[in-house]
Amino acid sequence: MMKKRWFQVGWPPVAVLFSFLVIWQLAVTWGHIEEFLLPSPLRILEVFTQADVRARLWMHAASTIRITLLGLGSGIGLGIVLAVLLHVIPFLRSGIYPLLILTQNVPIVATGPLLIIWLGYGIAPKVILIMLVCFFPVVVSTLTGLSQPDPQYLNYMQMIGATKRQMLWKLELPNALPYLFSGMKLAASYSVITAVAAEWLGAKEGLGTYIKLSANGFMTAQVFATIVVIVAVSLGLFGIFALLAKWAVRWNIKNGGR
Repeated sequence: MMKKRWFQVGWPPVAVLFSFLVIWQLAVTWGHIEEFLLPSPLRILEVFTQADVRARLWMHAASTIRITLLGLGSGIGLGIVLAVLLHVIPFLRSGIYPLLILTQNVPIVATGPLLIIWLGYGIAPKVILIMLVCFFPVVVSTLTGLSQPDPQYLNYMQMIGATKRQMLWKLELPNALPYLFSGMKLAASYSVITAVAAEWLGAKEGLGTYIKLSANGFMTAQVFATIVVIVAVSLGLFGIFALLAKWAVRWNIKNGGR
């Protein structure tokens, strides 16, 4: 069966989105809906043509992207290290893994204010909050990959007397790459939303702060424009990790999984 080309896969959601925007535009125009209640798509697009608004959006987006990358990078690093430790030390896995699940049940609206109380309104509490959200999917996915190596390769390496370290580096870690990048893509999606929520709780700049200021001033079109930027940044990060995943998997196959 031939693989579908990108436009064959991509046109249905694009068609649905375009139809939704057209209906939205007509509903606002014909229904005479006030702009502060629901701006039309064309009005939201017009926001991006205003130089002053565009400059403020870029400034706040740069701040959000900066803390997102710091928190996401820290979360991925922590997740990989913790997953390897839990894999090689069974006692840690049985003792710590259930507690990791419990940490994900604490809402951001509770964790965020506590971090602000302890660390102030600087960049540290926001980065830590993003890291706490992002590391969990990386831990879970990587640990799953480490725990499910190919049985044939596993038996072969056991037969030739491979050490635990060799099994980890030559078999288990390469096998975990697709799982790891799946966790990274999830973490990338969560990171931007968490950054915006952290800025909403308390910050001088960032997209979360800009949404709050715009909403307080009933500038609804600017709120929607900021949402568009947030979605674009999230999709961009997701796409980067999707491309990295394809490259890493191809490299692993090319090198025979070694």
